[in-house]
Amino acid sequence: MKRGAIATLLVGLGLAALPVLLAAAGQEFYLGLLTRVMIYALAATSLNLLLGYGGMVSFGHAAFLGIGGYVVAIAAQHGVGSAWVAWPLALSVVALLGAIMGAISLRTQGVHFLMITLALAQMFYYAFVSLRSYGGDDGLSMTRRSSFGWEAWWPTGGDTGFYYLALLLLALGLLVVHRLIPSRFGSVLIGVRENEARMSTIGFPVYRYKLVAFVIAAVLCGLAGVLNVELNRFVSPSVMHWSQSGMLMVMVIIGGLGRPWAGVVGAAVFLGLEEVLSHYTERWQLPLGILLLALVLARVAGWNLPGSARKEPQHV
Repeated sequence: MKRGAIATLLVGLGLAALPVLLAAAGQEFYLGLLTRVMIYALAATSLNLLLGYGGMVSFGHAAFLGIGGYVVAIAAQHGVGSAWVAWPLALSVVALLGAIMGAISLRTQGVHFLMITLALAQMFYYAFVSLRSYGGDDGLSMTRRSSFGWEAWWPTGGDTGFYYLALLLLALGLLVVHRLIPSRFGSVLIGVRENEARMSTIGFPVYRYKLVAFVIAAVLCGLAGVLNVELNRFVSPSVMHWSQSGMLMVMVIIGGLGRPWAGVVGAAVFLGLEEVLSHYTERWQLPLGILLLALVLARVAGWNLPGSARKEPQHV
């Protein structure tokens, strides 16, 4: 067994044992924090597929995080409590809107692509702010989590059961991305990042590949949004604000663009620092920003940080 596979197995076993260890230490509070880290790790991993591997700087990715959550919350408000109905519905809506958003924005490149994704995401943000029947700017609550019907042996309605569900879906999301990258699809996507004109010249349908990658990333982020609303039993338009897209981008940069574990490492570092600093000051954003700036500058300088062994520049 390769060293990387052994390390992955050990990390997985450690995460599986954490609820038991936290319960024994009387620190169950951190279970919610760890679940949140895994949810945002999935969202950041989906953005890494676009940004790190495809070179597509999307500043509206958090829109899918919010849309996935809103579909589940709206379905619950109309009496749909089954996860087997609400979750596929949410992912289908995200896939459709992702395809539309991608079809429009991918006709541009560079800063124009960034601005169009930002504009489209803000349109969704203001659309949900204006939906007064679904909470408007105050957001929308759920009375309970969606049911899978297997609560007798896997109580996903409880914090521990939901933690394991988030862990399982994060593992599946990482598996999908890790299988895509070494494939022909992933190779073409990386080739497009390096030199789109050359890939187009030799006959690859660049637009089609980028659109498929955009939709896959949207669905993975939508799944994170579904988990997020189920965790908090609440969703608001602020989840899809451009600042949330910026936060996901910072997570990917911290973890290392185009690296398999970028989303996981970035989410753990960002949310971990946020949790620690918020205990010491109400203005935790300032020291967090300074620490993140120092971390990014250190990575650019090529210092020996986790995941910084590769020093060639990323083509984004």
